[in-house]
Amino acid sequence: MKKLFSLLSIVGIIAISNCTRVPENHDPILGIWAKTESSSIEGKNSSTVREEWIFNDVYLGRYQRYSNSKLIFYTDFKWSQEKGTYSIIYGDPEVTDITVSLEKAKTPEILTLDNGSVFATRE
Repeated sequence: MKKLFSLLSIVGIIAISNCTRVPENHDPILGIWAKTESSSIEGKNSSTVREEWIFNDVYLGRYQRYSNSKLIFYTDFKWSQEKGTYSIIYGDPEVTDITVSLEKAKTPEILTLDNGSVFATRE
């Protein structure tokens, strides 16, 4: 009886471990995308704001905002793709959810908003 229970346990463990694999994702949006904006006030120092979106293969990511190379804000986001458009849903209400499109024909690749303006470029 112990041998039968051991055999069933081993078969159960193998079956469960085979069912929990995450499928590979080869979506072209994977990687780091960034946008940098600089502003200067007459007679004062200039200010640089950099935003980064890091897309990973399990439909999650991290958004980070830097001011003069110092991290000032970050949050996680979920992303999905449907018919060539990507929806980015942030985990923090401070950031508005957005929909973008990937333009692969340009170098570097860019993400654009619905109106065609550049949202971010691939790093």
